[in-house]
Formats: sequence, structure tokens, C-alpha cells
Amino acid sequence: MCGIAGILALNATAEPPSREALLRMAGALAHRGPDERGLYRDRRAGLAHARLSVVDLQHGQQPLTDADGQAWIVFNGEVFNYLDLRDRLIALGHRFRTRSDTEVVLHAYREWGRAAFERMNGQWALAIWDPAAGQLILSRDRYGICPLHFCEHRGRLFFASEVKAIFAAEPAIPRAFDPAGIDQTFTMWTVVPPQNVFQGIRELQPGHVRVYEMGTAHEYAFWQPRFPEIDDEDKGRFGGSLDEAVEEVRLALEAATALRIVQADVPVGCYLSGGLDSSLVATLGRRFAGERFQTFSLRFADAEYDETDFQRLVAARTGSEHHEVIVRRSDIAEVFPEVIRHTERPILRTAPAPLFLLSKLVREYGIKVVLTGEGADEMFAGYDLFREGKVRRFWGRQPTSTRRPRLLERLYPYLSRSPVHQQAMARQFFGRNIHAHDAPGFAHDTRWRTTSAIKRLFCRDMRAVSERRDAVAELLSTLPAEFARWSTLAQDQYLETRTLMSGYLLSSQGDRMLMAHSIEGRFPFLDDNVVALANALPDAYKLRGLDEKHVLKRAAAPILPPQVVARKKQPYRAPNALSFFAADAPAYIADALSETALRAAGVFDPQSVAGLVGKCRARAGEGDMSNSDNMALVGVLSTQLLHQQFVASRPAGATGPELSIDADYEHREREPA
Repeated sequence: MCGIAGILALNATAEPPSREALLRMAGALAHRGPDERGLYRDRRAGLAHARLSVVDLQHGQQPLTDADGQAWIVFNGEVFNYLDLRDRLIALGHRFRTRSDTEVVLHAYREWGRAAFERMNGQWALAIWDPAAGQLILSRDRYGICPLHFCEHRGRLFFASEVKAIFAAEPAIPRAFDPAGIDQTFTMWTVVPPQNVFQGIRELQPGHVRVYEMGTAHEYAFWQPRFPEIDDEDKGRFGGSLDEAVEEVRLALEAATALRIVQADVPVGCYLSGGLDSSLVATLGRRFAGERFQTFSLRFADAEYDETDFQRLVAARTGSEHHEVIVRRSDIAEVFPEVIRHTERPILRTAPAPLFLLSKLVREYGIKVVLTGEGADEMFAGYDLFREGKVRRFWGRQPTSTRRPRLLERLYPYLSRSPVHQQAMARQFFGRNIHAHDAPGFAHDTRWRTTSAIKRLFCRDMRAVSERRDAVAELLSTLPAEFARWSTLAQDQYLETRTLMSGYLLSSQGDRMLMAHSIEGRFPFLDDNVVALANALPDAYKLRGLDEKHVLKRAAAPILPPQVVARKKQPYRAPNALSFFAADAPAYIADALSETALRAAGVFDPQSVAGLVGKCRARAGEGDMSNSDNMALVGVLSTQLLHQQFVASRPAGATGPELSIDADYEHREREPA
């Protein structure tokens, strides 16, 4: 992974990109690419790159051009099938100067145009500038693993991996919250691209290409998830038996994991949570990594969140060199401002903070690349949300039944304050809108309603904006035409992938916490072949009754300890609001939640927040808080920190050592790093 940025003059009267602005942008992304920096600049466009050296360590400098210098590229990510693409391109007459996938991407674009992105299996955000054609191409991978933001301001386009680089480029770019982005966040846990929490900033949608030509922009999707239609639901597109599916899943994961280890010129480690997904990836990773393989785990001082026994069991079985970091509530409070500086958006859970500390541990051991298990729950129906949706739909078909809602008791066993613990409360909570069990978004309705309750804390102006909007209806209005022809599980998987996976798990918990310490994450479960296979499987292979990830468990059974395969699902969680109410809590918390700071940010009502803080402080003394209060407190605090760091202050990108490829209007020159 790296950091990319650039500036494009959209019309003849716009100011050309300055060298200083590009250097500030690259400097703001130094954590993404600490190894070297590069620039390209001409009268229309400027490209900047901050490099993390992972592949072709000697010749992978960027921006990179093709042999005749007709096009330039800055690239963040990896194309794992680039050697196959390279061979095809060589057969077509292309010649290469490096071993990097970046050069392959540029040649692929020259050969196949925009169709090149359909051939790429990987994770990326990129920009290609063709000076002769006056064309800039922005592209992002299918699942949104790599971020890419853009902003049009005063006749110029600014784009970058992170928003902070756009702000660093031009002080005149307005800095303010976008009420639509705030409202969406406090409905769905995240913004859904192209929406952003900052006014004027947009995020390129996963699986999309955006082309600027002659001052105009065109955007299209080169990929959309596909599922069997209802008529084919029983057999799916796979068409084989469950035993055949188990074998195919195992082979696909083996190939995906091997590819993500082989395509690196540096050692590859692995996150190990102790759950099924990371344990399977770690076990397969050990098989392909050679003699030395390092695994990294989070431990928690709070026993409720700790999974040490399972982590050590898998590490011992694989023979990995295992490392651990113990996280306490005070650690979460201490690093939380830095976490928000990297998320660049409000969050409703503290879960990214321990992952920030974990990536720091990885870096301390000299590892630049880690495998993780993200994507398995979305692709193989592992979340309780999928089981909940199935139970609620089953109940909705006979809403007067007293037996059907008893199945709710099998959900959320890991929550100390789960609504299923009391039947009356469970019926009331899960029974709302039960008549709409065939409606799009039905399975997500309980989450969206719970999250939206935080809006009670909005100030009058923000509440007025929120009441005029319907974030859920806006999302559902953009569903693909074939959505209604998919099974209900496929519909639930699509919405989960488009919202929480892309905007939160792969961003706030994924890329941003990894790259905070210059670590590249790789995700075998999001390999194109694995995803295509998972989406083609019949629903019953993934969610068999209420047994989640059934086919994946069977694929893992021969190679994982039986305790791991059989254990109850325990999603990754961390101590939340309690982390901020210790006697020695950092001073920034009180400052951020003060009436003055709340009024300055203009999102929350100070009196309402004061009531929440008092309630949380009282509950903290009892050692327990409700899920809704936890989310509300973390959401308010993270929003306030975001305002302090990005709106109230104006951080600038640092300049520094660079490898500069500067086409300064009439000449090009290369400077040493």
C-alpha cells in the first residue's frame, strides 16, 4: 500500500498545480508511504506518491510512465494476478522495464482501456494521466479496500488517498461537516460512497472508474456483486453438492492465500484473533510462508473481550512466531485522538483503537504486510445480523406465533446486555416492522433504528436537517435492478458489503489503522475468485438453519483445532465508553465534550450531551453501560475530535525527502532521494 494524490486543472484559466502543493499532499500521506516520495508535474496535472516498498524494491518508484512517456500513473495497492496479465501483454508485444504491478496496470490500460480494471484481481486506488488526450482516470478496487477521495474547487480537481492530503494542498478549500454525511453516519455506522462527512469532499465508489476529459467527468461501475436469482436459489450458480462446495472453497482460499504471500518481496505476517476466519488464514499462510511466519494478536485486560486461549492454541498448532499486545481501557483512551485523525470520520465503537496498537506492534517487528480474515463474515454469512434476519422473516410469516420468536434466544450470546435475554423486550425490539419482512433492508432495520436513536442528541439545526432526510430511503433508491430477484440472504449480504464492510470494517478498522503504522493488509477472503464462488453458492451452504458459515467450517475442520471450529461466534469487540471515564482520564475528553467545543462543532446539543455524560459516568461506576449509550458516547466524542482536528485546525502536509520526476513544463529531471 502507498499514498497517492494529485491536482488537475479542469479548465484553461485554472491555476497549474504547484510543486509546493504536491509536496504538502505527499507529506500528509507520509505514514502510508515512508520509504520515498515522487512527483510528476506539467501544465495541466500534477501527481504525487508516497511509497511503501513491498514489490520490486529497487525499481518501483512512482509516478511511473510507460516506455514512450505517453501516460503516467500513481498506484496504491496490489494486483495479485499481475504476472498473468504481464505474460498476456508481452505476448501482445509490450515490453517492461520493471517487475512491478504498477507498470503492468499502465500497460494494461494502454492495451485494453477501461476494460483493464475488469481483468485485475486485487486491491487498489490509482490515477492515470494521459497528457496528450487530456484525460485523467481514477479507479478503485471492487470492495473499497484502498481509499480514494476527490474534491473540485475553483476550477481544479484535488484527489488523494486521504482527506488530510486534500486539505493540505489548498488552504482555501472549505472545511466543514456535511450534514448529510453526519446523518448517514448516525444511521448506518458509516457514510456510503460517494458521500463524505466533509462538505465538498467525495469518495470514489468501490468498483468504479471516474474519467475527467475536457473539463467534464464521467463515472461508471466496472463491477457489481452478482448473486443467483430466486429461480436458481436452490442450486445457485455453483450447481454442485455441499461436499464439492467444501472442496472448492478450500482450494480457492489456498490459492488466494498463497498468491498474497508469493506476491511480496518482503516477509508477510498474519493477524490472529482466534476466531475461525483468521485462524484459517493463519494456518494456510504458515503453509506458504516458508521457514519463518509471524502472527500477531490482541489481548484484553477485560476478560469479556479476551480470546487469548484460542489465539495461542492456533499459534502453537501452526508453529508461528507469535506476538501479543495487551490492551487496557486506558490505552484506548490514550490513543483515541490519533485513531480519529486516521479514520477521518466519526466512529461508534472504539474497536479501531486496539487495532491501531496492533499495527504498531507489527511495525515494531519489522513486518510490512499482514494477512487478515476480513470479508469472511460478509461472503459466507457469518454475522448474527444474517441469522437475525432469517429468524425475523420466519416469525413475520406467522406474526402471532409464540414459538417462532423463541429462536431469537439463539442470537447474540456474547452480549452481556443482549435484548434477547428477556422475552418481552426481545419481542418488542425485534417485532417492530415485522409485517415488512419482505421489504429491502428488513434485516438491517433493527441496527439502523438503534443507531438513529443517537440523533436525539443532535442540536436543533442538525436535527432539522436530519428530519428532512431519509438516509435509508436514499440508500435503497440506489439498489441495482436485479436486487429484487435475489434471495433475502443475498440481499442482506449485498447491503452489508456496501455499507459496513466497505465504509467501516475495511476503512476505519482496516486500511486506516494498518496504514497508520505503514502496514499493508491483504485479505484472502476478498480474492475475486473466492468472492465469486461464495456468491454463487446456495444459501443453505452458507447459512444452514442457523449455523453460520457452514461450508467454511467444514472446509476448515480438517486443518484447524476442533475447539476453534466448534466455538460460538464471538465477533471482535473492545471496551467502549467505559474507557473514557477512569479517574485519570486524559484531559482532552472533558475539553472535547465541553459546552464551548460542542457549540463550535454545531452537531450536538450541549445539554443533551451533558445528560449522556452524567448517565455514562454513573453507569461506569457499576461497570456496565447499555449498547446504545456506548455508541452514543463514542459517536459524540469521535465527532468532536474530528471537528477539532480537521475543521477548527488546519494541519499542513510536511515536505521532506523525495524522488522527484518533475516534468516542469518544458523539461523532465530526476532527483536523488
